[in-house]
Amino acid sequence: MLKMDRAHVVRHKIEVVGKSIRAVALELHHSRNTIQKYLQAPSPVRQAYSPRTRLVQDEVRPRIDALIAAWKTNTTDKQRITAARLHAALVEDGCQVGLTTVTDYVRELKLKGREVFIPLVWIAGDAAEVDFFEVTVDLASERIKVWLFLMRMMFSGKDFVWLYRRADQISFLDAHVRAFEYFGAVPTRAIYDNLKAAVTKIVLPQRELSARFVALTQHYLYEPCCARPYQGHDKGGVESRGKGIRLAHMVPIPQGDTLEEIARTLLNKVELQGQQRRDQSRDNQTPAERFVHELPRMINLVPQRFEARQTQLCTASRSAKVKVNRAWYSVPSSWASRDVTARIGVEQVELRCGQEVVEAPVQPSGGSYIGYRHYLPELARKPQAIRQVAGPLLEELGAPFGQLWRLLVDAYGPRDAARRFARVLKAIVEQGEDKVARRVAHALQSDSLEELHLTAPQSEPPEVPLPEGLDEVDIETVAASSFDTLLGGGWHE
Repeated sequence: MLKMDRAHVVRHKIEVVGKSIRAVALELHHSRNTIQKYLQAPSPVRQAYSPRTRLVQDEVRPRIDALIAAWKTNTTDKQRITAARLHAALVEDGCQVGLTTVTDYVRELKLKGREVFIPLVWIAGDAAEVDFFEVTVDLASERIKVWLFLMRMMFSGKDFVWLYRRADQISFLDAHVRAFEYFGAVPTRAIYDNLKAAVTKIVLPQRELSARFVALTQHYLYEPCCARPYQGHDKGGVESRGKGIRLAHMVPIPQGDTLEEIARTLLNKVELQGQQRRDQSRDNQTPAERFVHELPRMINLVPQRFEARQTQLCTASRSAKVKVNRAWYSVPSSWASRDVTARIGVEQVELRCGQEVVEAPVQPSGGSYIGYRHYLPELARKPQAIRQVAGPLLEELGAPFGQLWRLLVDAYGPRDAARRFARVLKAIVEQGEDKVARRVAHALQSDSLEELHLTAPQSEPPEVPLPEGLDEVDIETVAASSFDTLLGGGWHE
């Protein structure tokens, strides 16, 4: 019953019917004071009283503020200031204050400083949100942690995902190139948190971006935007979607022989979901259908592909090794002490010296990758060094050289076997590995090492063409005795 209706009933029962205030109060279950208020005014108004003074809280408030200011620089999100800890500090200082009083004041401070979120409106082709997420995969039967890159178009909800072993700058740039090529266009701007791959220094409100990241944005002509530090909700769309992808498409843990195979399977699942899932709370369209309208409003993709690989200049050591990003890689022995250009990709490192190119898998910091084929010329001249590296060398060369080595060791002992195997390596350098491998295999099949011919066959001298006009002249063969006549004076002018 509304207050106006209640006041009318009360006044009617007393002034018209003639009931007493006490009788009406018992009938309507109100106090007599309330009945009297209704008689005094048809629509009673609540009287406003000045707030009651809180003497204790007003007294300790400056002390609480001082403690919060002093402790703020010595706390973290997980080791934060609590009302209980402030109360304990106040009691230690001799303040007579209750925990409830401190708790109420701290609650007021939090409500005053609480951020109000603004409902955003996304424009077609305008914004994409980007982030990395740590995930787990079974790679070649080994369970490892890798990084999931996610770029999400905020208007349509279309996603691009890819997996990387590291969340470094090379992977970061490579993922952008793949994402833009997957979309077929570039968003007007992309929103990031302050990843080290993109931001080198934070000087609020500005950011110092890394040179390689600036080159990427200038190549594709889009605007980079950085969220506030430690404010993940500034890009809540990609944060929420990353968690959703892990739960929807990576349970159970995905398996594969290569990381690229797992990444492509994941991308196909995400794309299929984007073609089927309709947003009934919005427009009942799928992300794929909305992206059709978004694509024409995005920036056209430039035909030149951005070079995501990192270029590094280095010098090969005397042991024919180069140091790239704190990892060592062997190069052909002829490159020793020469300048080498390294291009570091996501999975491969390309090493170039002049016109020669060598590729090797990327190694972790402090690791090394030694290919003993690079040292075959040196091993051919240093037989006893073969005994030191026989294990990895034979594993790299493979069959039939491993079987040949074991036969040589059994027949001649390790010392002489190394000398004989050095001749095999010399033949590989001069004639090529395939030819020597066929001869070794033939000798092993005949069960006789004497059948192993390592000397290259003498090639016939090339036929020299006759000068023009002499091709029809018959040249008779001359016996050696004819020259005796000339030398003995048988020929005169």
